[in-house]
Amino acid sequence: MSQIRLLDQRLANQIAAGEVVERPASVIKELVENCLDAGASRVDVEIEQGGVKLMRVRDNGLGIDKDDLPLALSRHATSKIYALEDLEAVASLGFRGEALASISSVSRLALTSATENQTAWVARTEGRDMAAEVSPAAHPTGTTVEVRDLFFNTPARRKFLRTEKTEYNHLEDVLKRQALGRFSVGFSLSHNGRTAFSLPVAKDQTSKERRLAQICGPAFMENALFIDTEVNGIRLWGWVALPAFSRSQADMQYFFVNGRNIKDRLVSHAVRQAYRDVLYHGRHPAFVLYLEIDPAIVDVNVHPTKHEVRFRDGRTVHDFLFRSLHRALADVRPEDSLGEQSAADGAFNTQQITPEQASMPLAEPSSGNGAVNTGQYGVGSAPIAAGQSREQVQNYATLQSVPSRSGSHGFAAPQANQFPADNPEQAPPLGYAMAQLKGIYILAENEAGMVLVDMHAAHERITYERMKAAFAGEGIRSQPLLVPQTIAVSDREAACAEQFPEVFTQLGIELQRSGEESVMLRQMPIILNGADAEQLVRDVLSDLLEYGNSDRILAHINEVLSTMACHGSVRANRRLTLPEMNALLRDIEATERSGQCNHGRPTWTQVSLAEMDKWFLRGR
Repeated sequence: MSQIRLLDQRLANQIAAGEVVERPASVIKELVENCLDAGASRVDVEIEQGGVKLMRVRDNGLGIDKDDLPLALSRHATSKIYALEDLEAVASLGFRGEALASISSVSRLALTSATENQTAWVARTEGRDMAAEVSPAAHPTGTTVEVRDLFFNTPARRKFLRTEKTEYNHLEDVLKRQALGRFSVGFSLSHNGRTAFSLPVAKDQTSKERRLAQICGPAFMENALFIDTEVNGIRLWGWVALPAFSRSQADMQYFFVNGRNIKDRLVSHAVRQAYRDVLYHGRHPAFVLYLEIDPAIVDVNVHPTKHEVRFRDGRTVHDFLFRSLHRALADVRPEDSLGEQSAADGAFNTQQITPEQASMPLAEPSSGNGAVNTGQYGVGSAPIAAGQSREQVQNYATLQSVPSRSGSHGFAAPQANQFPADNPEQAPPLGYAMAQLKGIYILAENEAGMVLVDMHAAHERITYERMKAAFAGEGIRSQPLLVPQTIAVSDREAACAEQFPEVFTQLGIELQRSGEESVMLRQMPIILNGADAEQLVRDVLSDLLEYGNSDRILAHINEVLSTMACHGSVRANRRLTLPEMNALLRDIEATERSGQCNHGRPTWTQVSLAEMDKWFLRGR
C-alpha cells in the first residue's frame, strides 16, 4: 500500500462538496437554510440556466460581521453550535459549517453582508484557490450569496447535470418545500429574469391555506383535512388529503420535524398504516404535516444532507403519528366532504380535528344498548352483540349473502322520504333516495344536488366497520397449535421475540425463544387458521426491529373480516325499496371511513346543481 498522507485542502473541500453539492437544488437548500437560521423574514432567489450559470439568494436576516466573512467560507466554521451539548439538541437547520466552504470550492462565490451596526462588505472566492478577498460593498442589513458557474473547475461533475428544465424543477421543488416549512417567511423565485412565484408571509390560517393551494394546487386544499393534536409534549398539525385525493406516486408528501423537511421510513410507515384501510391499491396519500418535538430527543446528525432523522423513542412517535392520522380519517363523514370552497374570501373549508378527538380510542362499539350491528341489509335478522363469538359473526355474514325471497331486506324505515323543500338545512348530508339505477346505484337528492351511491361498496364498508368493532370489543382469541412450530431466525430476531413478549400476547401469539437462533410458536389467533404462520411471525419481528411496532396480525385479521364483509353485503341487482335505500344512506353518514369501501374505491359521489346546469348549458 502507498504511504498515508494528509489530503490537500482543495481536494478535501471538493470531496466534501460531493456530499453537500449534488446539483443546483442542493446549493439552494443549504443557502436558504442559512437565511432562515439568520432570522430572515424574506428570502429572494434568482437563478439563470437552471442555476448552473447563476444562483443569487438574498435575505434580510441578521447579517455577518466583516471579520467573520472569511471565516464563514472555511470548513467546519459555524455560529450555530459551540459544544457537544449543543449537538445533542440542535434547533437550527444547519450546524456543520460545511455548506459555504463546499459550495465555494466548486464555483465562483461572492458573499455580501451587512449587520445592523456595520456597513456592508463582500468576500469573494474562486474555486478556493486563494484566500477570500474582502472589500467594501453596498447592501442593506442582511446577506446575499451569489454563486456563479457551478462546477466550472470540475467538468466531470458538470457532465452529470441534467437539462436546464430538469435542474430548475428540482430547484423549484426545494424552495417550495422550504416555503411550506416556514409560513412566517416570504419567498420569491425568478428564473432567467421571469418571476416563477412570489409567496407573502402567511400569518393566519386562511393565508397559510392560500400558500398551500399555490404550492400543492387548489384541488389538494379542496380535499384537505386539517388536524392539530398534542399528546405528552408531542404536537402534530397540518393537512392530510382525503383518500379520494390519492396520487399515483408519492410526489405530494411533505413532512417537517421542528421545521426541517425530512423523508423518514418510520414516518412513512406510520402514514401508510393510517391510510391502509381507505386507500386504493397502489395509490399514495398526499399530506403536509408538521411534527413539533423536543430537539433533545431527535438526532438530526445521521445523514450528510440532513434528510433523515432518528427519534430516541421511535415506537412512541410512530404510535402517536398512526393514531392521530387514523382517528382523523375515521372521523370524516359525508357532511365534511360536502364542504364547498368559499368564494367570498378564497378560504378553504377544511375539517378541524381536535386533540380530544384524536386521542379517542381507535374502535368503539355502536352506541345504544351495547350491541354491534354487523349489517342488516338483506335479511331480517337481529343485531350481533359485541360479546358474541367469531363463529356467530361469520355465520351471520354468510347468512347475509343468501338472497331474500320475501323482497324485504331488513332496512329500518327512515323518518321521512320527502325532501324538505321548506327547510333544506334540516335534510341529512346525503339527502333522500329517489330511485335505484340498474340494481347497482342509488340516486338521492340532497341540498347541493344529486348523490350517486355504489350500493354494494357502501354496505361493504358499513358491514366491515361493524365487524371490526365487534372483534375489538371481544379481543383477539387464540388457540394452541397441536404441534408447536420451531422457526429458525437470526440472533437479533430471537432477542426481539424475547424482549417484546407482551406485544405478541396482545396479537394472540405465544412465541418463546428456544435457542440462540430459533423461536417456538405455540399459539395463533383462531381466525387466522390456515395462514402462513412462519412468514407472519417473521414479518412481525421485522416490523418490531424496524419501527418498534407491528400490526401485521391485526392487518391479516382485518383482511379476513373485509372478505367476510364483502360476501355479506348486498349484491348488484338486488332491488331495494325506498325505505331500505334511505336506511343505507343514514348508515353511510354514521359510519367511519364510509367514503371508501374496503378496497379503497369510493362509495358515493356528489354532483352539484351547478355541474348539472353546465351539462345542459343552462344560464348561457
